[in-house]
Formats: sequence, C-alpha cells, structure tokens
Amino acid sequence: MKARTKNIGMLIAVVLLAVLPLVFVKGEFGGADDAAEQLIQSLHPSYEPWFSSLFELPSETESMLFALQAALGAGFIGFAIGLFKGKASKSKDQ
Repeated sequence: MKARTKNIGMLIAVVLLAVLPLVFVKGEFGGADDAAEQLIQSLHPSYEPWFSSLFELPSETESMLFALQAALGAGFIGFAIGLFKGKASKSKDQ
C-alpha cells in the first residue's frame, strides 16, 4: 500500500471521527459539571454547596483554555513520539 493511500485513509478516518458524533448526538453538548449539578439537585434538593467560585470565566474563555490545553498536550505527545522514534532510528543506523 502506498504512503499516499494510507494518508488519505487516515484523513478520512479522522474526518469521520470528528463528524459522526456531531451527526448522531442530538441536542446541546453539556459538561460533566452541569450534569452532576442537575443530578445532585434531583437527588437532594436541599443540598447547599460548601463554597462558590471566586470568579466565573465566560464560556468562550473556558473553551479557549480547554483548546489550549489540548493543543499543548498533543504537542507534547507528538514531541515525545518523535524523540523516541528518532532515537530508535539513530541506534538502528549505528
């Protein structure tokens, strides 16, 4: 199998992994915090939180910080994989 064919296949797989959940999941995407809060309120309506946040970030800022965290993590993983692969091929050549 040619490298070009493999790359196209992987690109299609990535696009499908990104698009299919958006097609099959109906409604609004909610976070785990919101789901937990709703569950606690339904189980114990008189529950009061121990503390509240000092400040609350706008949702756009939270999304941006989450994307930044994901990008940094992906960069770190990619760097580590490249480093180990480079070391392995360097030792194989010697």
